[in-house]
Amino acid sequence: MYGFMVYLHIASVFLFLLGHGTSVNVALVLRRERNLDRIRALLDLSLYSYLGLMVGLVLLLLTGIIAGFMGSHWGRWWIWAALVLLIALFVFMSVYGAQYYSRIRIAVGLKPYRRTDQVALGEVQSETELATLLNSNRPMILMLVGVIGLLIILWLMMFKPF
Repeated sequence: MYGFMVYLHIASVFLFLLGHGTSVNVALVLRRERNLDRIRALLDLSLYSYLGLMVGLVLLLLTGIIAGFMGSHWGRWWIWAALVLLIALFVFMSVYGAQYYSRIRIAVGLKPYRRTDQVALGEVQSETELATLLNSNRPMILMLVGVIGLLIILWLMMFKPF
């Protein structure tokens, strides 16, 4: 059963990465986009992918915790380091990323965490203000921190260094 739980854990990581990959691609495309309707559509797409991301995250946490018990890993430091790093990444991404994307949503007349079809469009900020937001290096920082963090977690899980 331990091997099956590890399999489910890895499958959950795939689900998480599929959902998150959409958001990463949206972040990259947003930097070049200036058409308001296309920006709104991209932001909507990112919100739709959030469900897969969160389901994957919850499942990877549950299956990882269960596999940790099944494999008697909770007495080892590597599993604790991986769990703390995952939580730290989640908090950082949520705070740093949510602030940025909420400001973009507001700049194009949307409300944070609401799709275009859920709200009446509000006031749109000037092209200059929007361009400043879209040209931010925040998406690159988010991607860099996320990739490095996930690679460290993978290293911890594969090599169990301590």
